[in-house]
Amino acid sequence: MPPDTGCGVPGGFCAPAAPSASPAPAEPGYVPPPPAAPVVTNPIDLPPSADGRPLAADPQRSGPATRIALLLPLQSDALGQPAEALRAGFMAAYERERGGVTVNVIPTGDSAQATLDAYARAAEQNDIVVGPLARPAVAALATSGAVTRPTIALNHPQTGGPLPRQMLVIGLSLEDEAHQVADWAAAEQPAGRALVLTGKAAWQQRLSGAFAARWSQLGLNHSTVELPSSGGYVDGNALAELRARLQVDPPQLVFAALDAAQLRQVRSALGTSLPTYGTASVNPGRDPAALAPELSGVRILDLPWTVQPDHPLVASYPRWDDAGGGFDMQRLYALGIDAFRIARELALRPGGAFELDGVTGRLSVDMGVGSTAAFRRVETGSVYRDGMFEAVAFGR
Repeated sequence: MPPDTGCGVPGGFCAPAAPSASPAPAEPGYVPPPPAAPVVTNPIDLPPSADGRPLAADPQRSGPATRIALLLPLQSDALGQPAEALRAGFMAAYERERGGVTVNVIPTGDSAQATLDAYARAAEQNDIVVGPLARPAVAALATSGAVTRPTIALNHPQTGGPLPRQMLVIGLSLEDEAHQVADWAAAEQPAGRALVLTGKAAWQQRLSGAFAARWSQLGLNHSTVELPSSGGYVDGNALAELRARLQVDPPQLVFAALDAAQLRQVRSALGTSLPTYGTASVNPGRDPAALAPELSGVRILDLPWTVQPDHPLVASYPRWDDAGGGFDMQRLYALGIDAFRIARELALRPGGAFELDGVTGRLSVDMGVGSTAAFRRVETGSVYRDGMFEAVAFGR
């Protein structure tokens, strides 16, 4: 699996950036573009309502429509595909709940300065801004002093300082997922000693480090083993050494900061008796042709969009058929759906607090806490069996 590069999922496309205290300078020769022409978006086929009639406008909305700007790097070679996935999800949600809002899609390129220029225009002409997506652009905006409207950032800026009062960050986070898995495992194994299995990839180090830090905060013990791999195959000698070690000193549970193929190799070599936990990286998918019996019983924390496709809320949105996009693009599509729903709720309750059952998890938003907005996402715990996911409550 390719490394995570900033979108909160292994194989993501949003480039990471070191913490910064000031916006990125303009590139030599950069000229702010003129206002963009109307954007032609790809059609999304929507299911009918339960009684077959068109979806109605929201009766709660009256008066002028709230203008929502969607600011995405659609003109970027590197970020165009993830931006399009997110745009498609956002527009699918908009088509279901159009009442009282209008959406203006604003395409940008790669650079932070181009994004800042586009944001200034978007904030002047709209009531709410959704974006940016790329981590460096979010960091530049967070430190620019330019946030004048409610702004829903789609990635984590890692600036090291407080965010602007009106900036809400809802990006998917490997670290948040690892912390939630640690809480889940601790509830089920309250006195357990954990074995953390990881690799050398940046996303694996982030996952394993976040789990280990939270496990230690809970007052529990763990050990970490880094398994070398090449070409998708875990080193056989390393597996033999690990097997010998576990025969002498077995842990009570395993946290796997691995991909699905690596975890299958590990469990084939070590057995499947130890309770094993992981995040989306170990999700083998639901393809009947790719059953993974070695992963039977593994506890996986992931988005409802990927592990609960038959849930009424998830099933109410069209699936995005992007050949070759994989899980990462599906997760960004789901993030786009929830981004619109949060923006629309902010239009209904400016400055308020609310909760939503989203396709990326249970979402809590509070725009009125302290000096910064507050956001929390609780994802879905499930157990993988026979190619299916059985949802479970944490601690059960």
